[in-house]
Amino acid sequence: MRARMALILSSTRCELREVLLKNKPDEMLRISAKGTVPILHLPDKVIDESLDIIAWAMEINSKKVHPCSEAEQIQSNYLIQLFDSKFKHHLDRYKYSSRFGADNEEHQHECKLLLEKLEESIDPNPWIFGEVISLLDISILPFIRQCKIANPAWFLSQDFKKIIHLLEQFETSELFELTMQKFETWSPNSKDKLIFP
Repeated sequence: MRARMALILSSTRCELREVLLKNKPDEMLRISAKGTVPILHLPDKVIDESLDIIAWAMEINSKKVHPCSEAEQIQSNYLIQLFDSKFKHHLDRYKYSSRFGADNEEHQHECKLLLEKLEESIDPNPWIFGEVISLLDISILPFIRQCKIANPAWFLSQDFKKIIHLLEQFETSELFELTMQKFETWSPNSKDKLIFP
């Protein structure tokens, strides 16, 4: 989701291959043995981390993304790292507690603490840094959305007023709508290339 948003924002088109992770094509594993998505296969290299794909896309064209001040960049880097490490760790164990043999409530509580920390540090209008979406928005909002989906009643009952408002802005945006389009699963026998966006 984050990689797709970066491609849309940078006006970068690519061939899209939608795959099922429970049935990974050999072609995918030959490109990246990690077997995770997203994977961006370029003529000279393979990028298989979403934040690296975002960085690559922004080098192409960052005109549609908020230009951060030095202070905003420091805050953005800190929060992206926090959500990619700690929040993602607890989110996975909150959502898939039986798979990880984890305590659902404990990890829900840890997610809550991190969201409370975020709530205190932002003042969205309508995005985190103002009128234009930022790399911080596209980097952390998909994780926050997953947290909401795991238990909407619990999430919406919390005192995350600014975060909930920000998430509503995200989920009703044109960017979100374009990103969430559904595509047929790619097959090696597919004759037509699917160009995205």
